[in-house]
Amino acid sequence: MRFTKFAALAVATVFAMPAVAQDKTGWPNELTIGTASQGGTYFVYGNGFASYITEALGLNATGEVTGGPVQNVTLVETGDHLMGLVTMGPAYDAWNGKSELAPGLEHKSIRALFPMYQTPFQVITLRKSGITSVSDLNGKRVSVGPAGGTPGTYWPQFMQAVGVTANISNAGASDAVGQLADGLIDAFAFAAGVPISAFAQLAAEQDVVMFGLNEGEMAKVLEAFPAMAPLTIPAGTYAKHDYDQPTVALWNFAIAHADMPETLAYEITKLAMENPDRMKQIHAAAAETLLSNWDKNTFMPFHPGAVRYLTEKGITVPDNLK
Repeated sequence: MRFTKFAALAVATVFAMPAVAQDKTGWPNELTIGTASQGGTYFVYGNGFASYITEALGLNATGEVTGGPVQNVTLVETGDHLMGLVTMGPAYDAWNGKSELAPGLEHKSIRALFPMYQTPFQVITLRKSGITSVSDLNGKRVSVGPAGGTPGTYWPQFMQAVGVTANISNAGASDAVGQLADGLIDAFAFAAGVPISAFAQLAAEQDVVMFGLNEGEMAKVLEAFPAMAPLTIPAGTYAKHDYDQPTVALWNFAIAHADMPETLAYEITKLAMENPDRMKQIHAAAAETLLSNWDKNTFMPFHPGAVRYLTEKGITVPDNLK
């Protein structure tokens, strides 16, 4: 465990916050949060929350661009990052040693902190392409986000379940929408908290169509992937898009390494759970960053600091999640 890179004690008077006297024994000098590619929700959410940690807790926190959840869970497991943002599907696979990034390595050092939001799976195309469904992607050039990210992991499998064979490529969200606008790809299939900033930007500049899964496609995907849940992206989520988009989604959680100091995990969890208005200023998807969603984690033990906070709020955490 390479926790030594984080182990220097933070001096309590540095960045001291006058309102709260916090026990910072064992806190690192800095905190890196694994996010995802620029233009995606993880990047905005993670960097915004890192700035909030710096402001509120007096700890120098930063978000780092990564390949997304599949990479983040391994970076936390190995101690390269003390904290990361993950989707529960890839996290579950990693927990059981089935990560495509580190096959055979059971990620048993990861701990849950707090629920973030649901990640819907969504596709964007140019209207002139005539593409209006996942089935229409057969034979098309489709970017599915960064390799190792949630969309990069699941969209190719969704297409296989639906019977679609596409020419798959990988790119960050910002690069992918640029490729779509330039005609280098036919569609961008992604997954992130909505509204996805890269989608919103392209929608403001081009005539686009967005969609998830139609009824027949969804039935096949839900049968093949029981961890997914149906979700509807409501009309009005994006400007000039006045139609509902049925799709599937996975929950996201913020996680930490088991060696994160308990007091730090407690303060980070408390910060996210008790300041909903500020969290929504970071990203609209944080409307689901609520204490009531703590139970969306069904397999990963909560960090003792998070357990302490949940217990203070009257929540009984099951023994298997401690």
